[in-house]
Amino acid sequence: MLTVTGVSRSFGGVYAVRDVSLSVADGEVCGVIGPNGAGKSTLFNLITGHLAAEHGQISFLGQRVDRLTPHRRARLGMSIVFQAARVFRGMTVRENVMVGLHGRTRAGFVSAALRLPRHRRDEREIAAEASTALERVGLAEWADRPADRLPIGQQRALQLARALCARPRLLLLDEPASGLRAEERERLAALVEELRSSGLTILLIEHDVAFVTRLADRVVVLDLGQVIADGSPAEVRADPLVLAAYLGQTS
Repeated sequence: MLTVTGVSRSFGGVYAVRDVSLSVADGEVCGVIGPNGAGKSTLFNLITGHLAAEHGQISFLGQRVDRLTPHRRARLGMSIVFQAARVFRGMTVRENVMVGLHGRTRAGFVSAALRLPRHRRDEREIAAEASTALERVGLAEWADRPADRLPIGQQRALQLARALCARPRLLLLDEPASGLRAEERERLAALVEELRSSGLTILLIEHDVAFVTRLADRVVVLDLGQVIADGSPAEVRADPLVLAAYLGQTS
């Protein structure tokens, strides 16, 4: 589904990502781990289009996308949950999730401005779908509350609900467990497992080794901007390079 081939990106002459290649198969949960400064966030932004690669290619569903803007990649079926919680202030939780559905509405600007029947029908449909997504991530009881008053764990869940409303082929999660309490991590892990069971393809970029190896079918390890291991969670945990570069830092 996703193929990254020989991708590089530097800042001020220093490579953050250098000659990185990886692939994500349809229905797979692929984890990317590495110590701080390994290049995980840079790689994430290259895949999503928020940074341009200096070298290499990125293909999604058989189509080269490294020259496409983020919104065009999103239209192809990429949905993103960023590490930083991003909510629209002054809107309810349900309204925040509805934003992720407006790209699929049929009514135009005039219909919306005049509140014509097609627009009202669209609004009812996306409100119902948003409510279903909120129930899926455990936020149904928060639906009518201000989104900016949610705790950080619930804000991450809100972003996930919004991403799922786009009906993605590939879900990209950037450090989703960062800053979460143990109970919130467990809820998030259970949700990712449920999404995997439904057949959704997921690329999970995360610093927490235990979180990733619990959920991923395959793990790619970055260190100093380069891939040093690629294999099953068990293989990665036993790899001497990984132990030296990453796991040894956390022991």
